[in-house]
Amino acid sequence: MSKKIKWGILSTANIGVKKVIPAMQKGIYSEVVAIASRNHENAKRVAGELNIPTAYGSYKDLLADESIDAIYNPLPNHLHVPLTIECMEAGKHVLCEKPIALNTEELQRLIAVREQHKVKVGEAFMVHTHPQWITAKQLINQGEIGDLKSIHGFFSYFNNDAKNIRNIAEYGGGALFDIGCYPIHTSRFIFGEEPTGVISLIDYDPDLKVDRLTSAILKFPSGQASFTAATQLQRYQTMQFFGTKKSMEIEVPFNAPDDQPCRILLNDGDIMKPYTAVTTIETCDQYTVQGDAFSLAILEDNEVPVPLEDSMGNTAVIEAIFKSARTGQWERPTF
Repeated sequence: MSKKIKWGILSTANIGVKKVIPAMQKGIYSEVVAIASRNHENAKRVAGELNIPTAYGSYKDLLADESIDAIYNPLPNHLHVPLTIECMEAGKHVLCEKPIALNTEELQRLIAVREQHKVKVGEAFMVHTHPQWITAKQLINQGEIGDLKSIHGFFSYFNNDAKNIRNIAEYGGGALFDIGCYPIHTSRFIFGEEPTGVISLIDYDPDLKVDRLTSAILKFPSGQASFTAATQLQRYQTMQFFGTKKSMEIEVPFNAPDDQPCRILLNDGDIMKPYTAVTTIETCDQYTVQGDAFSLAILEDNEVPVPLEDSMGNTAVIEAIFKSARTGQWERPTF
């Protein structure tokens, strides 16, 4: 298959400029043909730096370009829903950064518009298509660690800059929306189930009013998952899986390197060793893989890797975690 999906980029956000666009440009099925910014000079500058053929000075002009098949939306969290709707109404497929919505009501709106315009819409959980996560799920499904009973995750970095968009509450800032969504998504992915209850503790920054330390336990039909997400701790990340025979750890679960192989570590019970076996995953760029997977879904008219129905499940869990922190009780994700 030689055809490529022609992509337009909605804004010059850092995640797109520094990570996603250069990676998509290496794709087999993806071609970045245009970028838009509300500042035309900024759009032209980035287009020149990244060798993108066309630069637009408004989102409206980008969406009016009939040569564009799909849009990548890396705008701030609170703009994901309204601009994704505009993209769909223009007849474009949309890959939107996570969290694609801030509540389940917004997800219901997105699903309704998607069905109306018959386009494909997906949430950009790049981990979902990374070979290390695909392999980890296969190993667990094959019984490599026995029966999976417990998952533990930790994801943190330090950022207390009041001007940073991740720390602005009205823009959907905070640890849970920014990084806590990853252990939720991957726990649901690995268990292959939806949690039936959650309980949580949240510490809010007294000045920024966003959650800076969030911990939760998720109760699944087959076991339990727990995680901590923090935006004012040292930089760290891990995802661990505990079975009746062995344990497994994905060494760099979320910010997987694009310049060296990844590793899945297995331990058969030797507490004196960090691991007793290693599965090595070939070097790849998870953003290239993500872009091509979405493009291929369009070309073959298949389901996108993370459809809105999956996003609904993740968002419902996030809502329940926020609610549990307020009530101090177990809460059931509902949607």
